[in-house]
Amino acid sequence: MDFSLFQTIEDHMARVMVGQRRAIRLLLIAVLAEGHVIIEDAPGLGKTMLAKALAKSIGGRFNRIQFTPDLLPADVTGFSIWDRAAGCFKFQPGPIICNVLLADEINRTIPRTQSSLLECMAERQVTVDGRTHVLQRPFLVIATQNPIELEGTFPLPEAQLDRFLIKLTLGYPDLDEEIEIMTRFQVDDPLETLTAAADPEAVADLQVQVRHIHVSDPVKRYIAALVQTTRDHEAFRYGASPRGSLALMRAAQASAALDRRTFVLPDDVKNLAGPVLIHRVIPTEKTRLRGESAEEHLAAIVDGIEPPSEASAA
Repeated sequence: MDFSLFQTIEDHMARVMVGQRRAIRLLLIAVLAEGHVIIEDAPGLGKTMLAKALAKSIGGRFNRIQFTPDLLPADVTGFSIWDRAAGCFKFQPGPIICNVLLADEINRTIPRTQSSLLECMAERQVTVDGRTHVLQRPFLVIATQNPIELEGTFPLPEAQLDRFLIKLTLGYPDLDEEIEIMTRFQVDDPLETLTAAADPEAVADLQVQVRHIHVSDPVKRYIAALVQTTRDHEAFRYGASPRGSLALMRAAQASAALDRRTFVLPDDVKNLAGPVLIHRVIPTEKTRLRGESAEEHLAAIVDGIEPPSEASAA
């Protein structure tokens, strides 16, 4: 299994995204694991650019939907229209038919429209008027939420949040990075000249191969222990579901593949527990009133559970 292609894609995206190696890596982990990503961050930090850079780098088709209160499910999935010449209804594809979909400000639309993404994200297909249309692989949804402007928003239900493999933030650049951003974009936009480093078929093939990365029984037990502890922890009203265990295992397999290993190490699990599980736990009211963050408690859980040895993992 040769996953060096993804190193090329990562370097390709880094030409556009300054100081965002971790975000790029998490995004590529989601691609390899056939998961989806939700980004919660302030405006202007490069969320759209990150999605476009990924789509261009893998040679895939990119679509963007600006979610608004009046957006309808058909505006996302597509609809059937009567073709007078053919004498039948024909499917008019919506923007969901692509490789990389940016669902911008997803929490600004009504729950009915939000839920129209569920089948697409979980089953890689869309059903319109009783007919099912299979989506092309790879297929990735990158949803964004603005944590600053909360008026007129519809928070995503837990069932929908659980469909996202990873939650990440980009954060503000430091001084040198901000200067580098201005320098790179002073004359030209690097995104406009970015070429493909791969093609969708090669990426889809590696998505199949990554599932054969070895996960030892001690590592599976470690994953299960982390997830089950979130269910019993006093800081959380609800912990992660078994889907969280599967998500953490898939993400760890993708992480091992990016490091060109044929097996998962405990560190793969440990480093990804935060981004994979943070949006799957619900803090209690007491935790919120104390001003304690779910991130702090989740980090304490990870630190408090002894990982298996690397030898047992291999």
